[in-house]
Amino acid sequence: MTLQEKIADLRTSALEKLPKIADEKTLNDFRVSVLGKKGELTDILKGMKDLSNEERPKLGALANEFRDEITSLLESKKSEIEATIIAKKLENETLDVTLPGKKVAKGNRHILTQTTEEIEDIFLGMGYQIVDGYEVETDYYNFERMNLPKDHPARDMQDTFYITSDILLRTHTSPVQARTMDAHDFTKGPLKMISPGRVYRRDTDDATHSHQFHQIEGLVIDENIAMSDLKGTLDTLVKKMFGAERKIRLRPSYFPFTEPSVEADISCFKCGGKGCNVCKMTGWIEVLGAGMVHPNVLEMAGIDSTKYSGFAFGLGQERIAMLRYGINDIRGFYLGDARMSEQFK
Repeated sequence: MTLQEKIADLRTSALEKLPKIADEKTLNDFRVSVLGKKGELTDILKGMKDLSNEERPKLGALANEFRDEITSLLESKKSEIEATIIAKKLENETLDVTLPGKKVAKGNRHILTQTTEEIEDIFLGMGYQIVDGYEVETDYYNFERMNLPKDHPARDMQDTFYITSDILLRTHTSPVQARTMDAHDFTKGPLKMISPGRVYRRDTDDATHSHQFHQIEGLVIDENIAMSDLKGTLDTLVKKMFGAERKIRLRPSYFPFTEPSVEADISCFKCGGKGCNVCKMTGWIEVLGAGMVHPNVLEMAGIDSTKYSGFAFGLGQERIAMLRYGINDIRGFYLGDARMSEQFK
């Protein structure tokens, strides 16, 4: 049998076997056995050394034609096998889109976060800036800059977590106000700010007390700031938070960093001032403390207290949320029970 006849037989055999191949491994084995370095075609071409110079080009052309044909068929078969594999995979993994889907549980912002953001929006609308600060503070900024020297008895009102003799967990957000006063340029305008954040005091946790809680303190400093400005600001706040029909009452009080100082009460939103269990039959509910900034606080910040005056106030988000939503245990804010937040979607 001539070499040409052997190539023809090999072609016939290859064209017969190729359509029956169904997987990539078998296809690759077939390619190697026919066209590989040790394949059948290579073995046939070893006989070219015995051919004449005229016959060799003819056999070479025939071998190349055969190689090109089989290579093309191999590529087509490979694409066919791959398509079949994909089709089977899609068939096995088909989803019934008509089936009802699984509901994905969505989280909800904590009620304290919602309360904080609502208060922030009110003050942003009045032109205030929101300033954040450090939760770990120095004794100087936490107490001394608030007119509370080391021997001041009012320090006992705020039982403190001390890290060192001079470093502590802040007991209020007032240090943010002190640092902002240091940095503010009053030639460019008044200072109007609130400083929301978490604060810490050594306390026994119960229904109305927690060793950590939240505060929003506000500060306004400019020329000719008076108590009437403070009352108008607080009146706007309580009407926005508790309803337009609410009234505000200021009672004399004492805070080291304000003079004069007041406690702010609102008319009871449950009984309208007639007296009930919420307001303890007084018709009024205490919500925050405030006052005119003490001249010593201004002077320690390098602010001329004969030219500038200001007011400050502080409220607790927990207190506001408990009053608005009838929550009777502060610990519910911190226990991590999702049902607590789900009530306030």
